[in-house]
This record gives sequence, structure tokens and C-alpha cells, in this order.
Amino acid sequence: MPWGAEQKQVAKIIAKQNDQFRKVWGADFTVPGHVVMTAAVSELEAGMQVKIMLAVQSYDDFTPDNDPNGEHEFGVFEIEGTTFNWKIDLYDPSYRHGSTHCTDPTKTRRVLTVMTPQEN
Repeated sequence: MPWGAEQKQVAKIIAKQNDQFRKVWGADFTVPGHVVMTAAVSELEAGMQVKIMLAVQSYDDFTPDNDPNGEHEFGVFEIEGTTFNWKIDLYDPSYRHGSTHCTDPTKTRRVLTVMTPQEN
């Protein structure tokens, strides 16, 4: 079912907040949350982790195929022949449940997870 104008507006707000959070690696506290890496990513050498961080921050390959809702919540990229994914999930302030107020940063916390496709 096609999205209505209200759903598209909500998606634009979420995308803007997700981009803001992702581009500064969670350092803008007006859009609160955490950045985490899975075990496989956290075991990589520091230099590779920096390359991964920069790739996530600069990611802009959003298309209708890989971002059907327009929320900029997922990406896939490759570094030195290895594929990585990142995703952003939206939680309530306690990080226990999904957010029911996704456009309100005072009621939503983001978790950006970087992983290998095998860990997805």
C-alpha cells in the first residue's frame, strides 16, 4: 500500500535525525543514542575501525531499493574487499522497547550497529 503524505513527512524527519546521528557518530546529543559494533567488527584493528567509522559517517547511497521507507536506517558498504552493514534502530528512552514517538528526540534513542553481513 502506498504511503500517504503524513507517513512520508514522518519518514523525512526520521531520515534527517538518523543522518544527523550517523554523520557525527552519535556525538550530537540533540539526537541521543549509542553506537555499537558487533564482536567481529570490534576485533578488527583500530585502523580498520576508523575506516569503517568514516564509511558509515559519509554513507549516502540511499535508493528506493535499499531504503524503501526513506528513513536512512540501513546501509551496506565495502572496505578492502570486506562487506559491512550498519543499521539504526529506534528505542524508547530506557532502551527496552521500540519508540512510539520516533520523531521526538526527547522520547527516542537511536542505536547504530555496525556489523558484518554474517552477524546481521
